[in-house]
Amino acid sequence: MKFRAEIDVMPLKELLDPQGKAVMLGLKNLGIQSLDVRIGKHISIEIEADTKEEANEKVQTACQKLLANPIMEGFDYELIEI
Repeated sequence: MKFRAEIDVMPLKELLDPQGKAVMLGLKNLGIQSLDVRIGKHISIEIEADTKEEANEKVQTACQKLLANPIMEGFDYELIEI
């Protein structure tokens, strides 16, 4: 079976996000008031797995060991059968 994982990796709320701060200031200069801006990354991965549980395990491993830095970032994903 083929699956697509749509992964969002974001900085932890407790940490300063300098990119988000810069965008927030830029928006303010454009006359757009924003309460908070956080900059992260979106990753799309297609994988092969026999079951959805196996696909979930593969995505979890990829996120925990490669895609997200657990000290500074959190991740969330959606798994879609294709």
